[in-house]
Amino acid sequence: MRVSMAQVAAHAGVSAQTVSRVANGSPRVDPATRARVEASMSTLGYRVHRAARALRTGQTRTIGLVVSTLASVGNSRMLQAIADAAGKRDYALAVVTVAGTRGIEEAFAQLRDQGVDGAIVLNEATRLARDTVPPADLRLVVVDSPPDERFAIVQTDHAAGAAVATRHLLDAGHATVHHLAGPESSFAARERERGWRDELERAGADVPRVVRGDWTSRAGHEAGPALDGATAVFAANDQMALGLLRALSDAGRDIPGDVAVVGFDDVVDAAEYRPPLSTVRQDFDALGARAVEALVEVIETGATTRLQTVPTELVVRDSSARA
Repeated sequence: MRVSMAQVAAHAGVSAQTVSRVANGSPRVDPATRARVEASMSTLGYRVHRAARALRTGQTRTIGLVVSTLASVGNSRMLQAIADAAGKRDYALAVVTVAGTRGIEEAFAQLRDQGVDGAIVLNEATRLARDTVPPADLRLVVVDSPPDERFAIVQTDHAAGAAVATRHLLDAGHATVHHLAGPESSFAARERERGWRDELERAGADVPRVVRGDWTSRAGHEAGPALDGATAVFAANDQMALGLLRALSDAGRDIPGDVAVVGFDDVVDAAEYRPPLSTVRQDFDALGARAVEALVEVIETGATTRLQTVPTELVVRDSSARA
């Protein structure tokens, strides 16, 4: 049986109006009273009736997530981070996937039909959002994008992370660092390539020809022969680094004795690779939380923080021991 506001009010010793204000996130409740009401809600198992609240407030407290694929580790981790952050703010999440420009227009239409209050566009899908005209009444935050006045943007500092990884390998004694890059259409891949290139140029080191993959471990394995002469490789993500480690091992090359490898992302299993993989850690939880916070700010106040950047961290493991 559904617990009513009146029952919560009686349990907390407040008026039903106060319970309503707490349920709707009104600032017109002092912190001690809010805490008491929330404790009563938790004790009694009270759940906000979203449909009724939407009729009262004009908001569904549902946000959309537009993503090109959930097959990549980064996107699936971002989905988890955004879902967790939305849940903490009492927002539901609706997810749609796209495969092309027409797809993203249909995705926006689908989200509007579901009555979402706003949407987050993730990684590769941001290029599709930039190439179309988003609905004027759909509030948007994009993750990983060049500057665009139409959106609030949250991004990882990809270039800085790539530069630190490259400097780490140069400091280990390597004359230069080869790069296994991501797709040219990806903003994150381009930024990581930029950071790698800029750091080599700062050091006065040769800039080798880029070898490009598609984020998958298969692409990393297939890149092995093209990187046969390398003594140090910075891979644009951990999945490609995993495939590369296998290719190098198959070719009889010792890691890190013959070639050092650093990835990017710090996926859950990176420490379990053979050898354990040095990598640049993305803070997916912080990235998801900032994206949700930026969207909720636009929804609830109309204010927009145009650009937020989340720093990275180099995690050194056995795959990049000193030359």
